[in-house]
Amino acid sequence: MFGAERAVLVAVELPGAPIDSRLRELASLADTAGVPTVERVIQRRSRPDPSFYIGRGKVQEVRSLVSTAAADVVIFDHALSPAQARNLEEAIACKVIDRSQLILDIFAQRATTKESKLQVELAQLHYLLPRLRGWGQALTRLGGGIGTRGPGETQLELDRNKVTRRIHALERQLRRAGRERALRRRQRSRSDLPQVVIVGYTNSGKSTLLRCLSGAAATVEDKLFATLAPAVRRADLGDGRTALLTDTVGFVQALPHELVEAFASTLEAARSADLVLHVIDASSPAALAERQVVIDTLDDAVFDDDVRPPVLDVWNKIDLVERETDLPSDADRGVAVSALAGTHLDRLRWTVSALLDRDCEPSTWLVPFTATSLVHELKRQHELHVEAYTEAGMRITAKLPLPQQLRLRASGATPLSDAGLST
Repeated sequence: MFGAERAVLVAVELPGAPIDSRLRELASLADTAGVPTVERVIQRRSRPDPSFYIGRGKVQEVRSLVSTAAADVVIFDHALSPAQARNLEEAIACKVIDRSQLILDIFAQRATTKESKLQVELAQLHYLLPRLRGWGQALTRLGGGIGTRGPGETQLELDRNKVTRRIHALERQLRRAGRERALRRRQRSRSDLPQVVIVGYTNSGKSTLLRCLSGAAATVEDKLFATLAPAVRRADLGDGRTALLTDTVGFVQALPHELVEAFASTLEAARSADLVLHVIDASSPAALAERQVVIDTLDDAVFDDDVRPPVLDVWNKIDLVERETDLPSDADRGVAVSALAGTHLDRLRWTVSALLDRDCEPSTWLVPFTATSLVHELKRQHELHVEAYTEAGMRITAKLPLPQQLRLRASGATPLSDAGLST
Protein backbone atom coordinates (compact mmCIF):
# COMPACT_ATOMS: atom_id res chain seq x y z
CA MET A 1 0.00 0.00 0.00
CA PHE A 2 2.60 2.52 1.04
CA GLY A 3 5.85 1.60 -0.72
CA ALA A 4 8.50 4.06 0.45
CA GLU A 5 6.12 6.35 2.29
CA ARG A 6 7.03 7.97 5.63
CA ALA A 7 4.57 8.22 8.48
CA VAL A 8 3.65 10.52 11.35
CA LEU A 9 1.91 8.60 14.15
CA VAL A 10 -0.81 10.29 16.18
CA ALA A 11 -2.40 9.03 19.40
CA VAL A 12 -4.79 10.47 21.96
CA GLU A 13 -4.26 9.48 25.59
CA LEU A 14 -7.60 9.38 27.38
CA PRO A 15 -7.95 9.27 31.18
CA GLY A 16 -7.05 5.84 32.55
CA ALA A 17 -5.79 4.55 29.20
CA PRO A 18 -1.97 4.79 28.94
CA ILE A 19 -0.89 5.07 25.34
CA ASP A 20 2.81 4.11 25.39
CA SER A 21 2.45 0.40 24.60
CA ARG A 22 -0.20 1.06 21.95
CA LEU A 23 2.02 3.65 20.27
CA ARG A 24 4.97 1.24 20.25
CA GLU A 25 2.73 -1.37 18.69
CA LEU A 26 1.46 1.13 16.12
CA ALA A 27 5.07 1.84 15.11
CA SER A 28 5.65 -1.91 14.76
CA LEU A 29 2.52 -2.22 12.64
CA ALA A 30 3.71 0.62 10.41
CA ASP A 31 7.12 -1.03 10.10
CA THR A 32 5.46 -4.32 9.16
CA ALA A 33 3.54 -2.47 6.45
CA GLY A 34 6.84 -1.06 5.14
CA VAL A 35 6.37 2.49 6.42
CA PRO A 36 9.12 4.06 8.58
CA THR A 37 7.96 6.37 11.36
CA VAL A 38 9.46 9.87 11.25
CA GLU A 39 7.46 11.61 14.02
CA ARG A 40 5.11 10.72 16.88
CA VAL A 41 2.44 12.98 18.32
CA ILE A 42 0.54 12.39 21.57
CA GLN A 43 -2.29 14.56 22.90
CA ARG A 44 -3.91 14.12 26.29
CA ARG A 45 -7.63 14.80 26.20
CA SER A 46 -10.66 14.01 28.35
CA ARG A 47 -12.52 12.90 25.21
CA PRO A 48 -11.90 12.88 21.43
CA ASP A 49 -12.84 15.91 19.35
CA PRO A 50 -15.95 15.01 17.29
CA SER A 51 -14.65 16.73 14.13
CA PHE A 52 -10.93 15.91 14.12
CA TYR A 53 -10.45 13.43 17.00
CA ILE A 54 -7.53 15.64 18.12
CA GLY A 55 -7.80 19.33 18.98
CA ARG A 56 -7.69 21.94 16.22
CA GLY A 57 -4.40 23.33 17.51
CA LYS A 58 -2.87 19.85 17.41
CA VAL A 59 -4.14 19.47 13.83
CA GLN A 60 -2.01 22.45 12.82
CA GLU A 61 0.97 20.99 14.70
CA VAL A 62 0.61 17.72 12.77
CA ARG A 63 0.32 19.64 9.49
CA SER A 64 3.58 21.43 10.28
CA LEU A 65 5.33 18.15 11.20
CA VAL A 66 4.17 16.54 7.98
CA SER A 67 5.66 19.39 5.99
CA THR A 68 8.93 19.51 7.95
CA ALA A 69 9.51 15.75 7.94
CA ALA A 70 8.34 15.29 4.35
CA ALA A 71 5.84 12.67 5.54
CA ASP A 72 3.39 11.06 3.15
CA VAL A 73 0.82 9.62 5.53
CA VAL A 74 -0.57 10.30 8.99
CA ILE A 75 -1.58 7.19 10.95
CA PHE A 76 -3.99 7.52 13.87
CA ASP A 77 -3.95 4.92 16.62
CA HIS A 78 -7.72 5.10 16.85
CA ALA A 79 -10.69 4.31 14.65
CA LEU A 80 -11.70 7.46 12.79
CA SER A 81 -15.20 8.12 11.54
CA PRO A 82 -15.53 8.84 7.81
CA ALA A 83 -16.19 12.51 8.61
CA GLN A 84 -13.15 12.79 10.90
CA ALA A 85 -10.89 11.20 8.27
CA ARG A 86 -12.18 13.58 5.58
CA ASN A 87 -11.80 16.64 7.82
CA LEU A 88 -8.25 15.66 8.79
CA GLU A 89 -7.17 15.04 5.20
CA GLU A 90 -8.45 18.45 4.16
CA ALA A 91 -6.88 20.23 7.16
CA ILE A 92 -3.49 18.47 7.05
CA ALA A 93 -3.30 18.21 3.25
CA CYS A 94 -2.00 14.66 3.57
CA LYS A 95 -3.35 11.13 3.41
CA VAL A 96 -4.83 10.06 6.77
CA ILE A 97 -5.56 6.48 7.81
CA ASP A 98 -6.43 4.86 11.12
CA ARG A 99 -5.25 1.76 12.96
CA SER A 100 -7.97 -0.41 11.43
CA GLN A 101 -7.01 0.53 7.89
CA LEU A 102 -3.34 -0.13 8.65
CA ILE A 103 -4.05 -3.61 10.01
CA LEU A 104 -6.27 -4.39 7.04
CA ASP A 105 -3.45 -3.39 4.73
CA ILE A 106 -0.96 -5.65 6.52
CA PHE A 107 -3.38 -8.56 6.29
CA ALA A 108 -3.78 -7.85 2.57
CA GLN A 109 0.01 -7.84 2.08
CA ARG A 110 0.61 -11.05 4.01
CA ALA A 111 -2.38 -13.18 3.00
CA THR A 112 -1.13 -16.14 0.96
CA THR A 113 -3.92 -18.71 0.81
CA LYS A 114 -7.03 -18.26 -1.32
CA GLU A 115 -9.32 -18.22 1.72
CA SER A 116 -7.27 -15.68 3.67
CA LYS A 117 -7.22 -13.39 0.62
CA LEU A 118 -11.00 -13.64 0.34
CA GLN A 119 -11.41 -12.91 4.05
CA VAL A 120 -9.18 -9.85 3.88
CA GLU A 121 -10.90 -8.49 0.78
CA LEU A 122 -14.28 -8.92 2.44
CA ALA A 123 -13.08 -7.09 5.56
CA GLN A 124 -11.66 -4.26 3.43
CA LEU A 125 -14.94 -3.85 1.55
CA HIS A 126 -16.94 -3.77 4.79
CA TYR A 127 -14.56 -1.03 5.99
CA LEU A 128 -14.82 0.85 2.68
CA LEU A 129 -18.59 0.78 2.21
CA PRO A 130 -19.57 3.47 4.76
CA ARG A 131 -16.59 5.58 3.67
CA LEU A 132 -17.43 5.84 -0.02
CA ARG A 133 -17.84 9.42 -1.05
CA GLY A 134 -17.96 11.25 -4.34
CA TRP A 135 -14.97 13.26 -5.50
CA GLY A 136 -15.76 16.29 -7.62
CA GLN A 137 -19.10 16.61 -9.38
CA ALA A 138 -21.26 13.52 -8.93
CA LEU A 139 -21.75 11.79 -12.25
CA THR A 140 -25.25 10.82 -13.32
CA ARG A 141 -26.48 8.22 -15.77
CA LEU A 142 -28.95 9.80 -18.19
CA GLY A 143 -30.76 7.38 -20.44
CA GLY A 144 -32.71 7.81 -23.64
CA GLY A 145 -36.22 6.62 -24.38
CA ILE A 146 -39.22 5.80 -22.31
CA GLY A 147 -38.63 4.54 -18.83
CA THR A 148 -34.94 5.54 -18.80
CA ARG A 149 -35.12 9.32 -18.45
CA GLY A 150 -34.29 11.01 -15.19
CA PRO A 151 -31.25 11.47 -13.02
CA GLY A 152 -30.60 7.75 -12.68
CA GLU A 153 -28.03 6.65 -10.09
CA THR A 154 -25.19 8.84 -8.98
CA GLN A 155 -21.69 7.45 -9.39
CA LEU A 156 -21.52 7.06 -5.61
CA GLU A 157 -24.64 4.86 -5.63
CA LEU A 158 -23.18 2.80 -8.48
CA ASP A 159 -19.98 2.34 -6.45
CA ARG A 160 -21.98 1.26 -3.41
CA ASN A 161 -23.98 -1.24 -5.44
CA LYS A 162 -20.81 -2.65 -6.98
CA VAL A 163 -19.18 -3.04 -3.55
CA THR A 164 -22.34 -4.64 -2.12
CA ARG A 165 -22.51 -7.17 -4.98
CA ARG A 166 -18.84 -8.06 -4.45
CA ILE A 167 -19.42 -8.49 -0.70
CA HIS A 168 -22.24 -10.96 -1.37
CA ALA A 169 -20.07 -12.89 -3.85
CA LEU A 170 -17.21 -13.10 -1.34
CA GLU A 171 -19.55 -14.27 1.40
CA ARG A 172 -20.78 -17.11 -0.83
CA GLN A 173 -17.20 -18.17 -1.63
CA LEU A 174 -16.22 -18.07 2.05
CA ARG A 175 -19.22 -20.18 3.04
CA ARG A 176 -18.05 -22.84 0.57
CA ALA A 177 -14.49 -22.57 1.88
CA GLY A 178 -15.79 -22.85 5.45
CA ARG A 179 -17.60 -26.09 4.60
CA GLU A 180 -14.43 -27.50 3.05
CA ARG A 181 -12.40 -26.46 6.11
CA ALA A 182 -14.96 -28.09 8.43
CA LEU A 183 -14.70 -31.31 6.40
CA ARG A 184 -10.90 -31.34 6.70
CA ARG A 185 -11.19 -30.67 10.43
CA ARG A 186 -13.63 -33.59 10.83
CA GLN A 187 -11.24 -35.85 8.94
CA ARG A 188 -8.40 -34.88 11.27
CA SER A 189 -10.60 -35.40 14.32
CA ARG A 190 -11.22 -39.00 13.25
CA SER A 191 -7.55 -39.77 13.74
CA ASP A 192 -6.17 -40.92 17.05
CA LEU A 193 -3.92 -37.87 17.27
CA PRO A 194 -4.94 -35.26 19.86
CA GLN A 195 -5.52 -31.76 18.51
CA VAL A 196 -3.41 -28.98 20.08
CA VAL A 197 -3.96 -25.40 18.89
CA ILE A 198 -1.39 -22.63 19.42
CA VAL A 199 -2.75 -19.12 19.99
CA GLY A 200 -1.15 -15.93 21.21
CA TYR A 201 -0.44 -12.27 20.67
CA THR A 202 1.19 -11.42 17.37
CA ASN A 203 4.98 -11.95 17.32
CA SER A 204 4.93 -13.89 20.59
CA GLY A 205 6.82 -16.82 19.05
CA LYS A 206 3.99 -19.19 18.08
CA SER A 207 5.51 -20.26 14.77
CA THR A 208 8.95 -20.73 16.35
CA LEU A 209 7.39 -23.00 18.97
CA LEU A 210 5.57 -24.96 16.26
CA ARG A 211 8.81 -25.42 14.35
CA CYS A 212 10.72 -26.55 17.45
CA LEU A 213 8.09 -29.03 18.62
CA SER A 214 7.36 -30.49 15.19
CA GLY A 215 10.74 -30.21 13.48
CA ALA A 216 8.85 -29.09 10.36
CA ALA A 217 9.28 -25.89 8.40
CA ALA A 218 7.15 -22.93 9.47
CA THR A 219 7.24 -19.25 8.54
CA VAL A 220 9.20 -17.41 11.23
CA GLU A 221 9.75 -13.64 11.01
CA ASP A 222 10.35 -10.93 13.59
CA LYS A 223 7.30 -9.05 12.30
CA LEU A 224 3.68 -8.74 13.31
CA PHE A 225 1.23 -11.09 11.60
CA ALA A 226 3.89 -13.37 10.12
CA THR A 227 1.24 -16.14 10.13
CA LEU A 228 -2.22 -15.57 8.69
CA ALA A 229 -3.24 -19.01 7.43
CA PRO A 230 -3.37 -21.83 10.00
CA ALA A 231 -0.57 -24.40 9.65
CA VAL A 232 -0.93 -27.99 10.91
CA ARG A 233 2.11 -30.12 11.84
CA ARG A 234 2.75 -33.38 13.70
CA ALA A 235 4.69 -33.02 16.95
CA ASP A 236 6.42 -35.59 19.16
CA LEU A 237 5.31 -35.28 22.79
CA GLY A 238 7.80 -37.86 24.06
CA ASP A 239 7.25 -41.52 25.01
CA GLY A 240 6.26 -42.17 21.41
CA ARG A 241 3.16 -39.98 21.57
CA THR A 242 2.26 -37.66 18.74
CA ALA A 243 -0.14 -34.73 18.50
CA LEU A 244 -1.35 -32.45 15.71
CA LEU A 245 -0.26 -28.86 16.34
CA THR A 246 -2.11 -26.00 14.65
CA ASP A 247 -0.52 -22.56 14.40
CA THR A 248 -2.93 -19.60 14.11
CA VAL A 249 -2.97 -15.89 13.32
CA GLY A 250 -1.68 -13.60 16.06
CA PHE A 251 -3.94 -11.40 18.17
CA VAL A 252 -3.59 -7.63 18.43
CA GLN A 253 -5.12 -4.78 20.44
CA ALA A 254 -8.13 -3.04 18.91
CA LEU A 255 -8.62 -5.61 16.15
CA PRO A 256 -10.70 -3.93 13.41
CA HIS A 257 -14.38 -4.84 13.72
CA GLU A 258 -14.40 -5.71 10.02
CA LEU A 259 -11.72 -8.36 10.64
CA VAL A 260 -13.23 -10.01 13.71
CA GLU A 261 -15.32 -12.54 11.76
CA ALA A 262 -12.48 -13.39 9.39
CA PHE A 263 -10.11 -13.56 12.35
CA ALA A 264 -12.42 -15.87 14.29
CA SER A 265 -12.82 -18.22 11.33
CA THR A 266 -9.08 -18.89 11.32
CA LEU A 267 -9.39 -19.87 15.00
CA GLU A 268 -12.25 -22.35 14.60
CA ALA A 269 -9.85 -25.19 15.33
CA ALA A 270 -9.50 -23.85 18.88
CA ARG A 271 -13.17 -24.64 19.58
CA SER A 272 -12.74 -28.37 19.00
CA ALA A 273 -9.16 -28.67 20.27
CA ASP A 274 -8.18 -31.08 23.01
CA LEU A 275 -5.82 -28.40 24.35
CA VAL A 276 -4.98 -24.76 23.58
CA LEU A 277 -1.43 -23.46 24.09
CA HIS A 278 -1.52 -19.72 24.80
CA VAL A 279 1.95 -18.40 23.91
CA ILE A 280 2.91 -15.18 25.74
CA ASP A 281 6.00 -13.06 25.07
CA ALA A 282 7.49 -13.02 28.58
CA SER A 283 9.98 -10.32 27.55
CA SER A 284 7.29 -7.84 26.48
CA PRO A 285 6.73 -4.89 28.85
CA ALA A 286 3.01 -5.31 28.15
CA ALA A 287 2.94 -9.12 28.58
CA LEU A 288 0.00 -9.14 30.99
CA ALA A 289 -2.04 -6.72 28.88
CA GLU A 290 -1.33 -8.76 25.73
CA ARG A 291 -2.34 -11.93 27.56
CA GLN A 292 -5.64 -10.32 28.52
CA VAL A 293 -6.29 -9.23 24.92
CA VAL A 294 -6.01 -12.86 23.81
CA ILE A 295 -8.26 -14.11 26.62
CA ASP A 296 -10.93 -11.47 25.91
CA THR A 297 -10.89 -12.14 22.15
CA LEU A 298 -11.17 -15.89 22.65
CA ASP A 299 -14.09 -15.38 25.03
CA ASP A 300 -15.90 -12.91 22.77
CA ALA A 301 -15.24 -14.23 19.26
CA VAL A 302 -14.11 -17.85 19.44
CA PHE A 303 -15.26 -19.95 22.39
CA ASP A 304 -18.88 -20.84 23.04
CA ASP A 305 -20.09 -20.84 26.62
CA ASP A 306 -20.46 -24.62 26.63
CA VAL A 307 -17.43 -25.45 24.47
CA ARG A 308 -14.17 -24.41 26.08
CA PRO A 309 -11.05 -26.59 25.89
CA PRO A 310 -8.36 -26.32 28.58
CA VAL A 311 -5.80 -23.55 28.01
CA LEU A 312 -2.13 -23.76 29.03
CA ASP A 313 -0.10 -20.54 29.28
CA VAL A 314 3.33 -20.88 27.65
CA TRP A 315 5.59 -18.00 28.70
CA ASN A 316 8.01 -17.79 25.78
CA LYS A 317 11.26 -15.87 25.19
CA ILE A 318 12.61 -16.34 28.70
CA ASP A 319 16.08 -16.12 27.14
CA LEU A 320 15.35 -12.38 26.85
CA VAL A 321 14.39 -12.10 30.53
CA GLU A 322 17.28 -11.46 32.90
CA ARG A 323 15.98 -13.84 35.62
CA GLU A 324 13.06 -16.23 35.57
CA THR A 325 12.07 -14.74 38.93
CA ASP A 326 11.32 -11.53 36.99
CA LEU A 327 8.42 -13.25 35.24
CA PRO A 328 4.88 -12.21 36.22
CA SER A 329 3.45 -14.16 39.13
CA ASP A 330 0.84 -15.63 36.76
CA ALA A 331 3.65 -17.54 35.04
CA ASP A 332 3.64 -20.02 37.94
CA ARG A 333 0.43 -21.48 36.52
CA GLY A 334 2.00 -22.14 33.11
CA VAL A 335 5.28 -23.29 31.58
CA ALA A 336 8.20 -20.90 30.95
CA VAL A 337 10.22 -21.75 27.83
CA SER A 338 12.42 -20.33 25.12
CA ALA A 339 11.36 -21.79 21.79
CA LEU A 340 14.34 -20.18 20.08
CA ALA A 341 16.92 -21.52 22.55
CA GLY A 342 15.08 -24.80 23.21
CA THR A 343 14.88 -24.14 26.97
CA HIS A 344 12.39 -26.26 28.97
CA LEU A 345 10.74 -27.73 25.86
CA ASP A 346 10.86 -31.22 27.42
CA ARG A 347 8.97 -29.82 30.42
CA LEU A 348 6.39 -28.38 28.02
CA ARG A 349 6.00 -31.70 26.19
CA TRP A 350 5.48 -33.52 29.50
CA THR A 351 2.88 -30.97 30.65
CA VAL A 352 1.00 -31.14 27.34
CA SER A 353 0.98 -34.92 27.49
CA ALA A 354 -0.30 -34.88 31.07
CA LEU A 355 -3.08 -32.41 30.24
CA LEU A 356 -4.18 -34.49 27.27
CA ASP A 357 -4.53 -37.43 29.67
CA ARG A 358 -6.39 -35.35 32.28
CA ASP A 359 -9.69 -37.22 31.73
CA CYS A 360 -8.10 -40.62 31.24
CA GLU A 361 -8.65 -42.88 34.21
CA PRO A 362 -6.92 -46.28 34.03
CA SER A 363 -9.38 -48.94 32.90
CA THR A 364 -9.21 -52.64 32.14
CA TRP A 365 -10.67 -54.16 28.99
CA LEU A 366 -11.23 -57.57 27.45
CA VAL A 367 -10.47 -57.10 23.76
CA PRO A 368 -11.24 -59.76 21.10
CA PHE A 369 -8.33 -60.91 18.98
CA THR A 370 -10.10 -59.47 15.93
CA ALA A 371 -9.21 -56.01 17.32
CA THR A 372 -5.48 -56.72 17.68
CA SER A 373 -4.55 -54.09 15.09
CA LEU A 374 -6.56 -51.46 17.01
CA VAL A 375 -4.72 -52.36 20.24
CA HIS A 376 -1.35 -51.88 18.51
CA GLU A 377 -2.53 -48.57 17.05
CA LEU A 378 -3.69 -47.26 20.44
CA LYS A 379 -0.51 -48.45 22.12
CA ARG A 380 1.54 -46.15 19.89
CA GLN A 381 -0.38 -43.09 21.09
CA HIS A 382 -1.51 -43.88 24.64
CA GLU A 383 -0.46 -45.64 27.82
CA LEU A 384 -1.60 -49.21 27.20
CA HIS A 385 -0.37 -52.56 28.57
CA VAL A 386 -1.40 -56.09 27.61
CA GLU A 387 -1.85 -57.91 30.93
CA ALA A 388 -2.78 -61.37 29.72
CA TYR A 389 -4.01 -63.46 26.80
CA THR A 390 -7.11 -65.56 27.40
CA GLU A 391 -9.33 -67.71 25.25
CA ALA A 392 -11.81 -64.85 25.01
CA GLY A 393 -9.20 -62.27 23.99
CA MET A 394 -6.60 -59.90 25.39
CA ARG A 395 -6.87 -58.36 28.83
CA ILE A 396 -5.45 -54.84 28.64
CA THR A 397 -5.06 -51.91 31.03
CA ALA A 398 -5.05 -48.47 29.43
CA LYS A 399 -5.49 -44.73 30.01
CA LEU A 400 -7.60 -43.68 27.05
CA PRO A 401 -9.62 -40.56 26.24
CA LEU A 402 -13.33 -41.09 25.71
CA PRO A 403 -13.21 -41.20 21.86
CA GLN A 404 -10.72 -44.09 21.99
CA GLN A 405 -12.78 -45.90 24.63
CA LEU A 406 -15.74 -45.69 22.26
CA ARG A 407 -13.61 -47.15 19.48
CA LEU A 408 -12.72 -50.08 21.71
CA ARG A 409 -16.38 -50.69 22.50
CA ALA A 410 -17.25 -50.58 18.79
CA SER A 411 -14.58 -53.23 18.11
CA GLY A 412 -16.29 -55.63 20.52
CA ALA A 413 -14.13 -54.92 23.58
CA THR A 414 -15.73 -55.09 27.02
CA PRO A 415 -14.73 -52.88 29.99
CA LEU A 416 -13.91 -54.93 33.09
CA SER A 417 -14.08 -54.18 36.81
CA ASP A 418 -12.73 -55.99 39.84
CA ALA A 419 -16.12 -57.62 40.24
CA GLY A 420 -16.18 -58.87 36.68
CA LEU A 421 -17.92 -57.45 33.63
CA SER A 422 -19.19 -53.89 34.04
CA THR A 423 -22.70 -53.15 32.94
